[in-house]
Amino acid sequence: MSATVSGQASGQASVQASVQASGLAIGTVGGPMGKQDVLAWIQRTRVVAVVRAGSAEEALQAVEALLEGGIDVIEITMTVPGAVDVVREVAARHGSRALVGAGTVLDARTAEACVEAGARFIVSPALDEPTAKACRAMDVVHAPGALTPTEVVAAHRAGGDVVKVFPCDALGGPSYLKALKAPLPHIPLMPTGGATLQNIGAFLAAGAVAVGVGGNLVDLKLLREGRREELAARARAFRDACRPT
Repeated sequence: MSATVSGQASGQASVQASVQASGLAIGTVGGPMGKQDVLAWIQRTRVVAVVRAGSAEEALQAVEALLEGGIDVIEITMTVPGAVDVVREVAARHGSRALVGAGTVLDARTAEACVEAGARFIVSPALDEPTAKACRAMDVVHAPGALTPTEVVAAHRAGGDVVKVFPCDALGGPSYLKALKAPLPHIPLMPTGGATLQNIGAFLAAGAVAVGVGGNLVDLKLLREGRREELAARARAFRDACRPT
């Protein structure tokens, strides 16, 4: 990953300048989209599919199945081999059909490379101040990770548009999220970790603006066994479970 990110980051100064000049989050493809547009899309879909895969090709296959099932907000984690190039390929293939973001982003250089590749939002497992600063400069939606109330407030004050509550299931899942929202109703929260078809509705009812879902949605075993249609069906089930009642 580091070699890819280094190559992509060579042009980060010009990318950042163009983003600042326009006031919009801009990728190499897909055209301009403001932060409020991105946030509205995430809140409309209500589920963010977290793609962790063993290869770039596997990640791309997972994205295709997710889109077939109606899940159109997709986070490509930087643990995927060649992750920045995967972001670029998804953005190139699907344009305005999918909202692609980058996850497990740990530093500003990687964030800038992902935005240059077409990422519309940046997700991190923890708060990294330089990454937060870079996202603010690029006017890109940023979801830093936090767990405790102190961490959640710090992430919000650092400019987090949404705070990723991770790993939310470690402290009780929906009940913990509800407890966080009571004193912090003004902070948009995106719980990640432990969401299933059975409890995703409870996460949303507890106040989540959206829910990040990894392996319980993006089941790579289905792909590896040639059961892509089952992955698409699972995506449809999650989509339907997230519809407002």
